[in-house]
Amino acid sequence: MALLSLLLLLLLPLTLDPAGATLIRIPLRRVYTGHGSLYHLRGWGPPAVPPRLGIPSPGDKPILVPLSNYVNAQYFGEIGLGTPPQNFSVVFDTGSSNLWVPSRKCYFFSLPCWLHHRFNSKASSSFRPNGTKFAIQYGTGRLDGILSEDKLTIGGIKGASVMFGEALWQPSLVFTLAHFDGILGLGFPILAVEGVRPPLDALVDQGLLDKPVFSFYLNRDPKAANGGELVLGGSDPNHYIPPLTFLPVTIPAYWQIHMEQVMLGIGLTVCAKGCAAILDTGTSLITGPTEEIQALNEAIGGSPLMTGQYLIQCSKVPALPPVSFLLGGVWFNLTAEEYVIQITRGGVSFCLSGFQALDLPPPAGPLWILGDVFLGTYVAVFDRGNQKDGARVGLARARPRGVGGQQGGPAQGRFSGGRSA
Repeated sequence: MALLSLLLLLLLPLTLDPAGATLIRIPLRRVYTGHGSLYHLRGWGPPAVPPRLGIPSPGDKPILVPLSNYVNAQYFGEIGLGTPPQNFSVVFDTGSSNLWVPSRKCYFFSLPCWLHHRFNSKASSSFRPNGTKFAIQYGTGRLDGILSEDKLTIGGIKGASVMFGEALWQPSLVFTLAHFDGILGLGFPILAVEGVRPPLDALVDQGLLDKPVFSFYLNRDPKAANGGELVLGGSDPNHYIPPLTFLPVTIPAYWQIHMEQVMLGIGLTVCAKGCAAILDTGTSLITGPTEEIQALNEAIGGSPLMTGQYLIQCSKVPALPPVSFLLGGVWFNLTAEEYVIQITRGGVSFCLSGFQALDLPPPAGPLWILGDVFLGTYVAVFDRGNQKDGARVGLARARPRGVGGQQGGPAQGRFSGGRSA
């Protein structure tokens, strides 16, 4: 099966973006399971010192990697590790900075290991052992393993030497049920455990990626044939409606920005005096402090669940007002159809609010997390910057996906001096 996948990958045609740069596109797949997210797994902690941003190399040749839609909320794609490549499905997560996959040497009672693809170091001619122990603390348990070094294949990039984790012990039930094997972090170096060089930095360091920029185009339409694309090295203008509105990263660890306020219709306002927010592809919903999320959900008629989520009457969705986020002087609107998630199981449909309460304690919190409910409507361009220019995030309305796709409403409500490009 792995050989067939590799042959198909080699036969894929190359395409060009409007600027003439080569784009490598890989077919996407979609898997439907029960609703879930990763936000409650991650241990949110404060960075100790500011990270050193990578220096971009010249040129502009974006590399595209396919994304599969996990539960219409989690997105993952395929990478290869070793020589020849051993294929793994990984979540591309902007809220962490390590790459890890299950190991063939995993502990016997680590159930997720036996249900997913496992890395076999003996089957790779380019494998280099390290053996340093690592651990990542999640909200529902620890992930333990050892560090190793081998070649990474991602999109059209081959032969990158990366340090990654071989997971030996995964006690979390979430990993047991997951349809992905591991996680590839796209956060800043300061978040990486054991000081490991993150994959993005390694690609740039080795001259395999032109600059430390990537963008996400996430498709939340359950009728669509694909889950979107991750573009490494730049962005694809065909994915969004210009202009991009750029916001500076306030703390270069998570992709954290300043949000000026959040408004429901023309009535309720939360985050009224401004608040911190992070853009996180590893989070399914939009989360925020309990008091503000509760007020927002009560205003749209949500009924609370034990999990901190809210149910919405599906019949009322067409009449619900938009929710607007003021970022960089620009209003980014979500219609009710975009912030309410409709789930159908056994012919029965129910609607779930895309806003969930999550209190993150100081010093990391309080903050909002703009997860896939937001990033499915707006393309995000993550630019790590260089020694002269700091890191920034660009946002623009995703282009309509065509018949059966997500059409969406206007990109901005009004503009008042936001930095755009």
